[in-house]
Amino acid sequence: MQGFYSKLDSSSSPLLGMGVGGDRAPVPLSLAVETEKAQALLQTFSSASLLASAGLGMFCVVADHTLQMSTIQHHLWLRAALDNATHGLVGLWSWAVVIGLRKKSDLYEVLLAGLLASIIDLDHFYMAGSLSLKAAVSLPQRPPLHCSSLIPVICLSLRFLMWIGRLKDAWCSLPWMLFISMATHHVRDAVRHGLWVCPFGNTAPLPYWLYISTTATLPHLCSVLMYLTGTRDVISTKHGVAIDV
Repeated sequence: MQGFYSKLDSSSSPLLGMGVGGDRAPVPLSLAVETEKAQALLQTFSSASLLASAGLGMFCVVADHTLQMSTIQHHLWLRAALDNATHGLVGLWSWAVVIGLRKKSDLYEVLLAGLLASIIDLDHFYMAGSLSLKAAVSLPQRPPLHCSSLIPVICLSLRFLMWIGRLKDAWCSLPWMLFISMATHHVRDAVRHGLWVCPFGNTAPLPYWLYISTTATLPHLCSVLMYLTGTRDVISTKHGVAIDV
C-alpha cells in the first residue's frame, strides 16, 4: 500500500522533461499530470490492494463463522458486541484499502471509518426508545439508518454542505468514507435481511458469495468513483502525493 511521490515540481518551468543539457524533448505539464493521474488509477488495482481485498474477504468469512459458535450465540451481549466490532473492522479495513496507510493521519482516518461503520447500529436503540439490548434486537421493523436508499442521499448532502462551507479541499474524502462505512454495514446485514430500499421494500437476502465478493470489491469501486469525480486529484494536489491503494 505504498504511495508514490509526485514527480511534478511546482518550481519548475511549464515544460517538463528537460535534460541538464537540454537534449531531451520537453513534456507539456498537462501531459505529465494526466500520466500521473493514470498511474494513480492503475495503482487502485495493484497487487498490494488486491491482496488486501482478498484478506478482507477472508476476514469476513472467519468472523462470520466465529459468530456462529454456540458459545457466542447463547450470550446476547457478547454476540451483539462481536457483531458490531466486525462491522467496525470491515469498515476500517475497507477504507484502509481505499487510501493506503502512509502517515499517522491515515491511521486516524481508518479508525474514524471503523467508528462510523459501528455506530450505525445505535439507531436500533433509538427505534426501540430504550437502552435494552433485547428490545433493540427485537424491533418490528428496521431502524432508519439501515435504509440503503439513504446512503447516496446522506453522502451527497454532506458533500453539498461541505461545498457550502468551503471545506471541500480539507475534508473532500469524508463523504466517501461515510459511503464505505454505511455500504459495508448494509451489505453485511443483507445476508440475513436483504437490502431495505425505500420506498420499494426489502430485497431477498444476499447470497453469501455475493456478500463476500461485494465487500471485497467495494473499496476498488470507491477508488474509481473518487478518481472519476476528481476527489483523488484534490487530495494528491493538497498533499503532494498521488494516492494509491
